[in-house]
Amino acid sequence: MIAVPEDALDERFLAATGPGGQNVNKVATACQLRCDVYRLGLHPETYRRLKLFAGSRLTAGGTLVLTARRYRTQEANRADARERLAELLAKAEEREARRVKTKPSRAAKARRVDEKKGRSQVKAGRGRIRMD
Repeated sequence: MIAVPEDALDERFLAATGPGGQNVNKVATACQLRCDVYRLGLHPETYRRLKLFAGSRLTAGGTLVLTARRYRTQEANRADARERLAELLAKAEEREARRVKTKPSRAAKARRVDEKKGRSQVKAGRGRIRMD
């Protein structure tokens, strides 16, 4: 798990969009969480995967921008944004399992060739009948 220092985070609260009536219009409940990725000291491979997963949410300056507006309160949206940041970092930290190359056995190759020959005979039998 990557520990995110508080000084790498910047939170701003802004007016949310969508339904909600007067509450949405007058209260800044949406949370925009900005995280300076360079301050996290990520491994280069982890950073590459983070760039891949974050997509357009990662700016050219290395700032990850997450906007949470799912809930009606600032506290809930703040918690949601931090949780999503933690999930994204955890996902980027996971390494893909290395693929172990395997070869088909001689018997498997023989079975494959036999199946191909059998299929070929079935298809050859579908041709026109000649009157020789």
